[in-house]
Amino acid sequence: MTVWQTLLVIAVVAALTFLTRALPFWLFRSPDWPPAWLSDLNRLMPPAVIAILVVFCLREIRFLAPESSLPQLIGVALVACLHVWKRNNLLSIGVGTAVYMLLVQVAWPG
Repeated sequence: MTVWQTLLVIAVVAALTFLTRALPFWLFRSPDWPPAWLSDLNRLMPPAVIAILVVFCLREIRFLAPESSLPQLIGVALVACLHVWKRNNLLSIGVGTAVYMLLVQVAWPG
């Protein structure tokens, strides 16, 4: 890329970054903040995203050959148990991911 192309890319990225940061303040400056639909979205979006992630992560589980899917199932069970016990998203997802990666790299490398 030439110098001018590089500067143009930097300018476009900077403008779009500024726009994405400022747009919510411009759109929602009314006194009835936040709108009802935004409150509903704020309440419904986290569980929906988690459900999509769970489906995505477990899409390749083979129930006819469970030994190949055992690290995933152990990871999911650990995340669920830790979350029910401690109610801490970061702890349960972090520990579950670490145990899953350890199992995949050490116990079931394949």
